[in-house]
Amino acid sequence: MPQLIKHIDKIARGKGRTVLYVTFDMTGKTTYNPDKWPERQALMQWLDEHDIACHSCGNVAHEAVMESYEGQLYIDVPFDESDPKYIELRDHLEFEDGTLKIPGINFMYLPLEAAMKNAHHDEPGFWDKWADNF
Repeated sequence: MPQLIKHIDKIARGKGRTVLYVTFDMTGKTTYNPDKWPERQALMQWLDEHDIACHSCGNVAHEAVMESYEGQLYIDVPFDESDPKYIELRDHLEFEDGTLKIPGINFMYLPLEAAMKNAHHDEPGFWDKWADNF
């Protein structure tokens, strides 16, 4: 069933802050259904067990590219080195040196400043006009 999901940059602008998200490596996937990927299922279960909200999101919106959804998840925890939830999440996903712990999962952040470069996307009718000219 189709889903209406927001791009991660739109989420950042809505939150007014840098946002965290994860992407998944599709190499070797036998299904393009993200709900069936074991690493995504395990991460979502871990997030639920640790009372960390998440929801599907798209990559940063680009006017020159149309991308399919590939399981990306926005993680509703502030990017704050002193926040206990952030520390818990970071320590689950990264080793102390910042390398990733879980193969196939990329832990990302998008600074608000970068998200603001697409603020014009929020103007009423922007995407309808874009689609007419695609």
